[in-house]
Amino acid sequence: MMKNWCNRIAITVSIILVVWMWFIGTDGFTAFTAETARKNNLIEAKPKFPEVILEDSKERTYTMESFRGKNVLITFVYTACTTVCPELERNFAEVYQSIPASYIGEEIVFLTISFDPERDDPKTLENYQQYFQSDGETWRMARIPDQLQLKSLLDAFGVIVIPDEYDGFSHNSAFYFVNKLGYLENVLDYTDIKAASEYVVGRLEREI
Repeated sequence: MMKNWCNRIAITVSIILVVWMWFIGTDGFTAFTAETARKNNLIEAKPKFPEVILEDSKERTYTMESFRGKNVLITFVYTACTTVCPELERNFAEVYQSIPASYIGEEIVFLTISFDPERDDPKTLENYQQYFQSDGETWRMARIPDQLQLKSLLDAFGVIVIPDEYDGFSHNSAFYFVNKLGYLENVLDYTDIKAASEYVVGRLEREI
């Protein structure tokens, strides 16, 4: 009887330890994947958008200071991508279209940033934006010509870009919400258009 009781206690303690370790290792059961953990870490850290020079499809150059006082929703792509990027931008376009017109350009701007600046020059970006009806103003497409500056941004926002054997890239994708002070505030699932739209609209409404 005593032996059985001890065994039960040992089993119970073991289960508690396993559950506790799982709780710690998954950020309170939320980080079930590396990507979820990455997003949670970014949301907690809230990194500032680095001082980089953007060059857009209209050949204008500027920093994020140009958007000070406005929220910015961002995606990272390369225009030669034929898999994830087109879906990412189509979904981005749907989110853009779901935002009340009074907010667009005033409270928020949309920004697509290429991480392939050698191929994605302003002319290429201009052609690419036409596929998604980006106006080049309230939804801009830009590159960061300086590779070191580009790397600083990708590192800060946890964007993983790995060259592949087909002269392209393997990369993760999301919507990145940067607030009016230039800090990353949220990382949104690009496949859940409804949730992303509701978050952005709700976030903007709270500021009015």
